[in-house]
Amino acid sequence: MTITSAQRIAIAAAQAASDKKAEDIQILKMPAVMVDTDYFVICSASTYVQIRAIVSAVIAELEEMNLSLLRHEGRGNNNWVLLDYGDVVVHVFLEEDRRYYDLEKLWADAERVPFE
Repeated sequence: MTITSAQRIAIAAAQAASDKKAEDIQILKMPAVMVDTDYFVICSASTYVQIRAIVSAVIAELEEMNLSLLRHEGRGNNNWVLLDYGDVVVHVFLEEDRRYYDLEKLWADAERVPFE
């Protein structure tokens, strides 16, 4: 299987989140169910401090790959932060909000991509 550049970005983002102890990290391959992006990276954190640490780690890792952040939604003590890199969108949730929004169920037809 050939790994695309977008998949490499998604894996790098997932690994950066994992390094900050993000929980239940999922990479969803989106083209079959959505035309706007290739991958979603979804993860959970138990505190606002951890959300900020995960977000900072993902941004730093992808900056090292010379990628520009197109949009950053949710700052401070938000329960959901979205980082849009075009082909890859990273979602970092507070645990209870992730259960509430349940993006994995919403996008149940998306292929899961292993990253570790």
